[in-house]
Amino acid sequence: MSTAIQLLEPSYSKPIYRSRALHYTKTTIKIPVNPLEQPMKLVHLYTDGACKGNPGPGGWGAILRYKNIEKEISGGEASTTNNRMEMMAMIRALEQLKEPCHVVATSDSRYLLDGLEKGWAKTWRSRDWRKKDGKPALNPDLWEHLLTLTDQHKMEYHWIRGHAGHPENERADQLAVEAAERYARVGRG
Repeated sequence: MSTAIQLLEPSYSKPIYRSRALHYTKTTIKIPVNPLEQPMKLVHLYTDGACKGNPGPGGWGAILRYKNIEKEISGGEASTTNNRMEMMAMIRALEQLKEPCHVVATSDSRYLLDGLEKGWAKTWRSRDWRKKDGKPALNPDLWEHLLTLTDQHKMEYHWIRGHAGHPENERADQLAVEAAERYARVGRG
């Protein structure tokens, strides 16, 4: 695939009054188009995590939206933490994407968004999963997976206050809570 571009190239004419007159001629060139430079699909993600106890049974929920297509996903674990569920929601949502996309990720988790947007996770990884104070960074397995996934996309992050009436955040929370309750019932039964 290529695109044609017309360029104006300088050419010189015969000397006029002992100076050179500069003229421009049109030249058409073909430039190959890199498919990675094509406009990316814009996908909106809304994610949330929930935990019954911390640690305890937990769940995650995510909504993916591309144009007028929406997909809801959820899941959980029998024994986990709220932060891990926040991260799993983003991981599972990004795993749904089959090509590089422009992703607008919205979450109420500062831990998740700051770790990605402010580069904390990349810094921890560069220090062999140690924080600035030398203590181990939590959840290195999930951070590593998240960094791999986010590197495949053009990411944009938006923090919103939880339980503040944002419709997609409320729905993602509902999905996460329902998943956590399923895992809590399994643990009791």
